[in-house]
Amino acid sequence: MLAVTKFTSALAVLGLLAGPALAQDAAAPAQDTTAPETTAPAAEAAPADANSTGGLSMGEDPNATPQAGQTYIKEEIGDWALQCVKTEDGKDEPCQLYQLLRDDTDNPVAEIVLFRVSGAGQVAAGASVIAPLQTLLPSGVLLSVDDGQPKKYPFSVCSRVGCVARIGLTEAEVNAMKNGKQANIVIRPFSAPDVEVKLPASLIGFTAGFDKTSQMPIGNQ
Repeated sequence: MLAVTKFTSALAVLGLLAGPALAQDAAAPAQDTTAPETTAPAAEAAPADANSTGGLSMGEDPNATPQAGQTYIKEEIGDWALQCVKTEDGKDEPCQLYQLLRDDTDNPVAEIVLFRVSGAGQVAAGASVIAPLQTLLPSGVLLSVDDGQPKKYPFSVCSRVGCVARIGLTEAEVNAMKNGKQANIVIRPFSAPDVEVKLPASLIGFTAGFDKTSQMPIGNQ
């Protein structure tokens, strides 16, 4: 289906490009053969832009200091990464915990981020699970800690990077993660709705890392 879509899209683009040219050819008046033909001077090629890269990456120094507004890994804490956004003065940087989730064959499948929240009543922490496109959306995301009872959370939005489930965690659920060994995330693929894709998230380093995250004001959103 994807190949067909790309093929028809390409045909549509070609049609848009060819259409005006064909219309101009059909509407052009016949040339007067008695008049001498003149050749228009060839247009000079525009000089190449020295700053242009043609859409290609020139690479960057992986050890370079991040610039303001850039996301970077500030610290590795156990199996979690403290992911922050650089500020102008390097102070009050918004930070969250991040972990890449892998399936039972060690393939990277999804991501999870966590952060503290304020002004959200019983919610003490927020989390987002970013699942791949072609995930079965009605099944949502199942989340549990160790052998605990799982809860189901709906997907709220999908974009080109994947589908996101926004999760609110109570103080008791955060404490369970601090005292636990593993969080269990389960999703289902659209193409195989009977298959559970189990994605374990290690909780090593979670307690120390969670206390370093930023407290995000949520209010009544």
